[in-house]
Amino acid sequence: MNKNKAIEIIKILKNFYPDATCSLDFSTPFQMLVAVVLSAQCTDERVNKTTPELFAKYPTVYDFDKIDLHTLEEIIHPCGFYKNKAKNLKAAARYIIENYNGEVPQSMEDLIKIPGVGRKSANVIMLEAFNNPQGIAVDTHAKRISNKIGFSKESDPLKIEEDLIKLIPKEYFYDVNHLLVWHGRKTCSSRKPNCENCPIKDLCENANQ
Repeated sequence: MNKNKAIEIIKILKNFYPDATCSLDFSTPFQMLVAVVLSAQCTDERVNKTTPELFAKYPTVYDFDKIDLHTLEEIIHPCGFYKNKAKNLKAAARYIIENYNGEVPQSMEDLIKIPGVGRKSANVIMLEAFNNPQGIAVDTHAKRISNKIGFSKESDPLKIEEDLIKLIPKEYFYDVNHLLVWHGRKTCSSRKPNCENCPIKDLCENANQ
């Protein structure tokens, strides 16, 4: 895969999925952080069914700092791994209050220090909350599609991101993750990829395999 081909693929996907955006609902950077943490091993649809009640009762970082752990666990239970997620969200709120005066930091370096926030989550927060993408979030869809298309042969998300950053100019960072996720959901599903109707079938290294 070369850079020109990668750019062509991104442009085709952008034209094919003009409405590709983040599907997590949020109003503030901290709510984006919460939603991303909850989305681990969970669908965005399920997260969006859980967060309205959560954010209505506990909209701010200070509310999360004060919320009873067991109460939080009960609300986020449908999102799975709720004990660990609740513990991380409580710790994240306390950390942000103590170190950043209650404001979610606006740098990758600072974000990945927050409990429960890894590089993928930090990438999503920088993109969605601050409109300042610093890298490319590699979730399960982005990983699978990157391997399928030929963007990367790596299996480790960090190495896949490194390959994507080498291939794709920064001006496309805003769109890449959204497009790979939408393509994985709507056309190139893991169980039955719809190669016949795929807009990039002639550029995909593994089409029809």
